[in-house]
Amino acid sequence: MSALDIVVMAAGKGTRMKSRHSKVLQKLAGRPLLGHVLHTAAQLKARSAIVVTGHGAEQVEAFGARWMQAGDALPALEFVRQEPQLGTGHAVQQALPVLAGDGVVVVLSGDVPLTEAATLQALIAAAGSDRLALLTVRLPDPAGYGRIVRAADGQVQRIVEHKDASAAERAIDEIYSGIMAVPARLLRPWLAQLTNDNAQGEYYLTDVVAMAVAQGVPVVAHCIDDALQVAGVNSPLQLAELERAHQLRQARALMEQGVRMMDPARFDLRDHASGAPAQFVCGQDVEIDLGCIFTGRVEIGEGASIGAHCHISNVRIGAGAVIHPFTHIDGEQAGVQVGDGALIGPFARLRPGAQLGREVHIGNFVEVKNSQLADGAKANHLAYLGDASVGERVNYGAGSITANYDGANKHRTVIEADVHIGSNCVLVAPVTIGAGGTVGGGSTITKSTAPGALSVARGRQVSIDGWARPAKQPKR
Repeated sequence: MSALDIVVMAAGKGTRMKSRHSKVLQKLAGRPLLGHVLHTAAQLKARSAIVVTGHGAEQVEAFGARWMQAGDALPALEFVRQEPQLGTGHAVQQALPVLAGDGVVVVLSGDVPLTEAATLQALIAAAGSDRLALLTVRLPDPAGYGRIVRAADGQVQRIVEHKDASAAERAIDEIYSGIMAVPARLLRPWLAQLTNDNAQGEYYLTDVVAMAVAQGVPVVAHCIDDALQVAGVNSPLQLAELERAHQLRQARALMEQGVRMMDPARFDLRDHASGAPAQFVCGQDVEIDLGCIFTGRVEIGEGASIGAHCHISNVRIGAGAVIHPFTHIDGEQAGVQVGDGALIGPFARLRPGAQLGREVHIGNFVEVKNSQLADGAKANHLAYLGDASVGERVNYGAGSITANYDGANKHRTVIEADVHIGSNCVLVAPVTIGAGGTVGGGSTITKSTAPGALSVARGRQVSIDGWARPAKQPKR
């Protein structure tokens, strides 16, 4: 097998996107379009990728530098600039000074994100060491695309761009996807012969097809029937349509594995904002209600249930757990663990470092951050647990908080097993509540308590008989 080099055309302005950002940095499933293309290149084990930039080059190149630090980066990623932009052929010409001459070149578009690695592998195999291979697809409405013109015997003769096509050629439904594979030793001299004698005054990469035919180099078309794999993005509407098509495809794949979804059209699986790639692992009989968004790595155990409109990221949810509607879980880098049989929400928030044991209850408007709750612990209403270690069977009252931050440093609260914390308490860290203890409602605890003790720390109640509230003064 020859070495593989990828050339990604990413210089276009994307005027119809109506955005300050480069078109190839618009996001699909939480990942920039270019990120999808580079991820595919990495799956192909390409030797290098060369990204041709133009409009928004600084932004695109900065993204590439960040992407190279990620886990599936390529051995080499280089950038060349196309200034001005004079067509697809001109774009690939800019890559020639840094393109090795001994490999197979695959030309991709930075705004075509969903081409599968297996499809490209088949295209590369079709090219071999001596052929030009084109990725094509048949469309019911091919308007705007270059048409594949074949001879009477079916051999590919050339590609004609839509603006240059005759009425008969526009009736052809097989279109060129913009993706090709070709040995570099063949591509180089063809690129040098390109001219801009056409309706748009541009250097078309597609003109190399006619050159190959004239030289007797075989041109083969690898035709697929999956238009989604070659769909490009030119406008916010197209981006939204592609997003929904991609998400529905992901949902259907999960349902084929046994996941139960109330409405697969309202399911989203995205990369996390931190860049963590989407990974979704489910046990049997998992149920997902409508409107849920999953980002990063999510693992859901057998028989778990996810309520409507939850946002769930970087978490492992145990078997039989119930995540009630409108819950927000985001483990970011530290991750979140939800134990088997736990009940979470509705309207709960689990932040990084939340580690919940078996049958833990986290109720409405409860926030947990960097805290461990042992089996059977409960915080059912309107509470905050930050930087805390909570023992088994603890009952944590409504309105109670751990005051874990002194303005400069974080401190830890330890609540030992079988403790009962009353409502509206403040536990000022660092502090330990001894096993089996009780903290009376409304207390502010600043010192550690003994096991089994009742601790009450609040001002004495004063009642004044016959006291009258101040009255408003009449307006003058």
